[in-house]
Amino acid sequence: MISTLTVEAVLLPNGWAQNQTIVTNDGVITDIREASKAECEHVLKGRLLPGFFDTQVNGGGGILFNDKPSVTHIETMALAHLRYGTTAMLPTIITDNADTMAAAADAVAEVMASGVASVKAIVKGVHFEGPFLSRAKKGVHDERFIRPPSDAEIATITRKDIGRVLITVAPEAIDVGFIKEMVSEGVVVSLGHTNATFDEVQLAIDAGATGFTHLYNAMSALTSREPGAVGAALLNTQTYCGFIIDHFHLHPRSAELALKVKGEKRAMLVTDAMAHAGSDLTTIPFFNTEIVREGDKLTTPDGTLAGSCLDMHSALVNAIDGCNVTLEQASLMASTTPAHFMGVENEIGSIALGRNADFVLVDQRNQLKQVWSKMRVVF
Repeated sequence: MISTLTVEAVLLPNGWAQNQTIVTNDGVITDIREASKAECEHVLKGRLLPGFFDTQVNGGGGILFNDKPSVTHIETMALAHLRYGTTAMLPTIITDNADTMAAAADAVAEVMASGVASVKAIVKGVHFEGPFLSRAKKGVHDERFIRPPSDAEIATITRKDIGRVLITVAPEAIDVGFIKEMVSEGVVVSLGHTNATFDEVQLAIDAGATGFTHLYNAMSALTSREPGAVGAALLNTQTYCGFIIDHFHLHPRSAELALKVKGEKRAMLVTDAMAHAGSDLTTIPFFNTEIVREGDKLTTPDGTLAGSCLDMHSALVNAIDGCNVTLEQASLMASTTPAHFMGVENEIGSIALGRNADFVLVDQRNQLKQVWSKMRVVF
């Protein structure tokens, strides 16, 4: 089905273009051209950006993916985040048992194979955040499930029917051979929940790790005598870093500094969203504790940060308003850069020929006005 959309300003890969008509066929962009005089009479006011890609979504809409991984739960999560501009996501399983990991893979595979069409367009794969992590930097992850990889878990992670796979590991908790094996299987390896030294992190990067999960948080810090994981992440120009910019996980100036060092082509906005996102929930059970929302902050009763209730549009606005980032830079970090990180840049992440017609429209104050998923208006 051929459709057109004429917009006042469109952010293209080479910059802004005014009064553009976007032509799509079955939700894929086939042409971008200057609007005709007649089309300009019905131009949509605002600034059109690529839809957001969140690589770390633990939950949303009242659902935590770990609780009961299923197509229905993925659908609930996806639709909860979609209204905030997340047109692509990786449902994320927090450290858990092998059965839960397998169930998550089964659910994602079912979505990828058929599932609800609107959700299939959003889900690009799965993120296993653990369980091969550091106990010293476990954060909210349940220590009972932190362990070395087994053959069964490797088989789950390397399945070929679950889209793009991202796994977060602590380099000191696994052998570099494991990283090489994962990369050879097409898995994207990110480093996080780690107390590794700079040298240990560098060996993991040399083995093929390309990302850092929620930079600064739950990782060895940069100090004068030991650069740690943070120092390794900032020093390496080829690796990608996720940032939870909710102003609880990161001081705005710490975020601003790291964003300047990494640049918008290597920095990514993520939510690390829990079930609270897109819902009115204040408290949810979480393994042998609970996660409580106070304002926009999520913690366990002992005060440990436990993910966020952040959405991607808020992350974009927070980066702009709090970290001296431009709209253009924030858009790259929310869309284009994560698409490159996960190797799906030919499908999503920019407004260009051959890409999905996934868009968000913001006004001059960056307030969200509309969202499209494959040219279907969803908000």
